[in-house]
Amino acid sequence: MSASPPPIVRLFLAAALLATALLAPGCRSGDDRAAAAARGAEALRPFKASLMGALKAGLAEGPVAAVEACHLAAPGLPAAASTEGVTVGRTSSKLRNPANAPKPWMKPLLDEYAAAGPGAPPRVVPLDGDRVGYVEPIGVQPMCLTCHGESLAPEVAAVIAERYPRDEATGYTEGQLRGLFWVELDAR
Repeated sequence: MSASPPPIVRLFLAAALLATALLAPGCRSGDDRAAAAARGAEALRPFKASLMGALKAGLAEGPVAAVEACHLAAPGLPAAASTEGVTVGRTSSKLRNPANAPKPWMKPLLDEYAAAGPGAPPRVVPLDGDRVGYVEPIGVQPMCLTCHGESLAPEVAAVIAERYPRDEATGYTEGQLRGLFWVELDAR
């Protein structure tokens, strides 16, 4: 893991993220951007709730069960939460599931959010045509460390290695950026 940028750099990057979110082309006014952000947040709500429910249910049975729940349930949750014209998902620069690889428009955002540190705001960005992307950072919480932390229990490491042979999603500490929740939707 690389060292975190100094606080002044994180503050500057967070301000830059907020400024570009407010100035995103593809939305003609602040009202359009605010509406897109509200619709993006609302579209993510069921996806985030179902993902958290699956993780908590698995963790209630133990960390190995949580990995199994993620392996079985998580891949179908984005499609179940997506609707006509609205697609949701999650991504990271350190993947566990290759199917969550970032789309090209997400890659620079992952870098910017990682540099900005915790607390960076959600963002609306222009996409092709009259579409926008909405992203929210996923911060590493204490419960995440069971399966994504620097030190994993041997049985957890074993099931991750079995289910995700190319796993890159460990080594995190609390508060780091785990990835992004994302939405693609019409600008208005």
